[in-house]
Amino acid sequence: MRTLIVLVAATIALAGCGHRKRARVTPPRTPRNPVAVQPGHTEEGIASWYGHPYHGRVAANGEIYDMEKMTAAHRTLPFDTWVRVYDLDNSRTTEVRITDRGPFVGGRIIDVSHAAARELELIGPGVARVRIEVIRSPANAAQGLFAVQVGAFRDRANAERLRDRMEARYGSARLLERAENPSVWRVLVGAETTEDGANRLAERIRQDSVEKTPAFVVRIDSVT
Repeated sequence: MRTLIVLVAATIALAGCGHRKRARVTPPRTPRNPVAVQPGHTEEGIASWYGHPYHGRVAANGEIYDMEKMTAAHRTLPFDTWVRVYDLDNSRTTEVRITDRGPFVGGRIIDVSHAAARELELIGPGVARVRIEVIRSPANAAQGLFAVQVGAFRDRANAERLRDRMEARYGSARLLERAENPSVWRVLVGAETTEDGANRLAERIRQDSVEKTPAFVVRIDSVT
């Protein structure tokens, strides 16, 4: 997605990050008694859309992204969740299936496909105020695990340096590769069993950074 390459990590300067001892990272475990996201769950924020150059590339769920299908990217909803998107300015609506992760821009909550943007009359403006409502959850959806994305890089070496600093500071950090052309390396910190826990970690990271750099809570997906 056009908003994926967020070099938020470039300006993070954390006190104590010079400590190079590598902390042991425990692999994430699926929480007991997971709870699915229920229909009726709502959010309000800014929607944007994405098409080229991501058309034909692999989405975060492993599918090939087709910008003329009714799909969207969301940072935390389970894949295959269906949501209804209400444009709060023109009252238009559309329904999309979550297949990707993003958008990684402050204030934005969903990135819809070109086809969905056309239904919302979003293509010209590019962004709109929306409310999204979960209308159908996948049968196997679980609450899952959540992490904080602090950067995304084309250069793996840069991603590894940030991962090492985050791991030394917060005890757990990892790289996830997005198979794009070229690949994108995302740096994720933590493995929280609740979204609230990840939000608290994100706030701590923002407070620790000199410039209060944005940090985005994302769901950890096995196929990401």
